[in-house]
Amino acid sequence: MCSVRQAIEVISSLISYSHPIKVFAMKWQLIRNKLEELCSSLTALDNCDSIQNPILSGMISGILASASDCYDLARRCVDLSYSGKLLMQSDLDVMFAKFERHVKNLFGICTAGILTQGFAIVVSRPGDNACKDDMMFYFRDLLTRMKIGDLEMKRQALLDLYDVVVEDDKYVNILVEVGDIVNILVSLLDSVELEIQQEAAKVVSVISGFDSYKSVLIGAGIVGPLIRVLESGSEISKEGAARSLQKLTENSDNAWSVSAYGGVTALLKICTSADSRTALVCPACGVLRNLVGVDEIKRFMIEEGAVPTLIKLAGSKDEAVQISSIEFLQNIASVDESVRQLVAREGGIRALVRVFDPKSACTSKSREMALRAIENLCFSSAGYIIMLMNYGFMDQLLFFLRNGDVSVQELALKAAFRLCGKSEETKKAMGDAGFMSELVKFLDAKSFEVREMAAVALSSLVSVPKNRKRFVQDDRNVGFLLQLLDQEEANSGSKKLLISILLSLTSCNSGRKKIASSGYLKNIEKLAEAEVSDAKRLVRKLSTNRFRSILNVIWHS
Repeated sequence: MCSVRQAIEVISSLISYSHPIKVFAMKWQLIRNKLEELCSSLTALDNCDSIQNPILSGMISGILASASDCYDLARRCVDLSYSGKLLMQSDLDVMFAKFERHVKNLFGICTAGILTQGFAIVVSRPGDNACKDDMMFYFRDLLTRMKIGDLEMKRQALLDLYDVVVEDDKYVNILVEVGDIVNILVSLLDSVELEIQQEAAKVVSVISGFDSYKSVLIGAGIVGPLIRVLESGSEISKEGAARSLQKLTENSDNAWSVSAYGGVTALLKICTSADSRTALVCPACGVLRNLVGVDEIKRFMIEEGAVPTLIKLAGSKDEAVQISSIEFLQNIASVDESVRQLVAREGGIRALVRVFDPKSACTSKSREMALRAIENLCFSSAGYIIMLMNYGFMDQLLFFLRNGDVSVQELALKAAFRLCGKSEETKKAMGDAGFMSELVKFLDAKSFEVREMAAVALSSLVSVPKNRKRFVQDDRNVGFLLQLLDQEEANSGSKKLLISILLSLTSCNSGRKKIASSGYLKNIEKLAEAEVSDAKRLVRKLSTNRFRSILNVIWHS
């Protein structure tokens, strides 16, 4: 059992060792002041009749651990072997806060009378309708136990605290008002007792979900301990830490602190480890995704191999892991052509096409995410579109246009709509694949947006001569267009789009002939008389054709 006398000797030695330090002089002076205050408190306890009290013994162990960490910082400042000024300044601030908590804890056990008690009175949790004052009293009791209790008292206090904060948001609001409770939770993340660490991580994960308290956690120095948990904590602790960091980094201002403490390396290590569970990998991907908005951090991620790592995760059988990794790839490459090229070289486009493949065992949600990523990463470049066609993407897209769930089918239509606005070769490929007959089916959809996308896409495809000929070969296609035109109200948006398609078809002899010989010609003429957009042009083209037909009859009579 650690003795008070041993702690006094270590603290006194540390004070002496720190005096020659020349760098960060003000910060070291503050730490020395706090060490001297701590030494005075320990000296007062040296003659206490409860030296063997387990609560005090646990506190002395914590003080010795902090002193050991401080020795390491002091050595690096003496040798000038620290890696960066900002990081060292932050570490010294954290160390000062630790010693300050030790001083408060010693004061707390003295004033609470715990040193002379062989037992402690446990305050019961107030009922659901308890007033704020009762809850504050309960939280203060839990705080005292987390500060000065033995291992079991701390563990039970953390369990009780977690049960309360996950039950109702209002308890989190009251909790944060209790002074020093956030600082204590932060300190417990560095506990050598893994059970204490993981329970603290679970509570912090809940609090970090509240936007109004993220700044409180950041101000208490939460990032460094969370990264250390990621590096060496238990699996459950790591999961809580990763979830907390994901929530905290939703604000890009906090990205630098995660990077400064080596968070990127720790997160990538989690993503590459075969032993990491889904509950850990998903938030780890989420944190990395939140950090890519900072160019310097993004470049470091790329250097550390983030792209191939996350491409590999996109092939996971777990939906949540797939979606998280695809979101990361989309974010890191969305506005950077060089990164987009890297994603392509590393097999990222092929991986996304595999997720989208109807033959894969992936969920609809994963496919939707893959299709969105394919659109964002590939549709802006003819080269990437050719790559997609080589991987069989056109056939996949057509499959979901025919057979997909409503959500996937709508996304497939939007993707087809965008592709139709690309190169002539892309349009030809879509015509050959059979997209036109499928787009026709959407022309009488209930949604105007769907009808509009289908009509614009079809109009774009039939602008290609080869596609026009293919389209009019099927009498049902032209007949269906004319039938819809007859049903639509005059001057409606859909009617104008249908006329636009028919106008394109008149560039083909067989198309003009089929329209002119249909029973819908008078209807088209009425539309022209009603000043419907492009209807007059359509009548003129058809009339020219009809006039020539009359002449042919006269000449051959």
